[in-house]
Amino acid sequence: MNLWFGLWRLLLCWCLVAFATPGLLAAELDQVAERRAAFDEVEKAALHGPQNVPLRDQATLSLPKGYLFVPRMQAERLLNVMGNTPGASLLGMVLPVADDAQWMVVVNYIDAGYIKDDDARTWNADELLKNLQDGAEEQNDERRKRGISEMEVVGWVQPPLYDGITRRLAWSASTRGKNAPPGAGQGVNYNTYMLGREGYVSLNLVTDLGQIERYKPDAQQLLAALNFNDGKRYADFDSSTDKIAEYGLAALVGGIAAKKLGLLAMIGVFLLKFWKIVAIAVVGAGAVFSRRKKSKEDPPPPPAA
Repeated sequence: MNLWFGLWRLLLCWCLVAFATPGLLAAELDQVAERRAAFDEVEKAALHGPQNVPLRDQATLSLPKGYLFVPRMQAERLLNVMGNTPGASLLGMVLPVADDAQWMVVVNYIDAGYIKDDDARTWNADELLKNLQDGAEEQNDERRKRGISEMEVVGWVQPPLYDGITRRLAWSASTRGKNAPPGAGQGVNYNTYMLGREGYVSLNLVTDLGQIERYKPDAQQLLAALNFNDGKRYADFDSSTDKIAEYGLAALVGGIAAKKLGLLAMIGVFLLKFWKIVAIAVVGAGAVFSRRKKSKEDPPPPPAA
């Protein structure tokens, strides 16, 4: 597979929901070279499954066949050109090999400490959703400062599900631009987590709302392929020496984690930023694809308006 071409296909499927303006086209064309360089780095550095991918000294992802793992450095650059600012918790990204797949998974490890899961027995999905919506509203102040469209959480795509034996959590909510008209497109994250002794790993799948049922099995397969190392498992917790997290499991769904760690920023900021690139997608992408196939050593200049 030509990974560079596949990434551009991923870009296009999210771009074509907006309309271009001449001023936007000029501004975005200035960024084409950086995006292409980021995509090239991803293609060179990507690890192909099947193979075991170490996640710091904490866990191992048994990457299945048909998936690519992008190391942290290249993933950070790619996320930056997508309009996100990943933090120190970023471990990398997982991308599909299939050319027609339209999703990405962002992998993080958060060293929050041992997260007590007692509240999973009694949590209320409606209350968690309200907290999630409030957390998204609080983040809109930062979005305005960065010139990014405000967003809101619409509702559950999948209410929180927690397995107290495997210590795995999954939930999904849909989002859209704030005050968007009826029928406006919605983005979605399928958020999965595995708890460990000193923190947790998150695997967050980003796609379009209309595609979530198609790609949910990919997120579930990747979560099942994740395991903490000996001594780092949830069951290895030592109450006499280990740090206990400031928040419980419900906070990974209901707002505290979203506010502290920026988990919600990946829902929508990615899509909203990418939709602005429609001018490049419509005007120049075809030419870029054909030139890219002809020569990888001598990349062409950005397409003209």
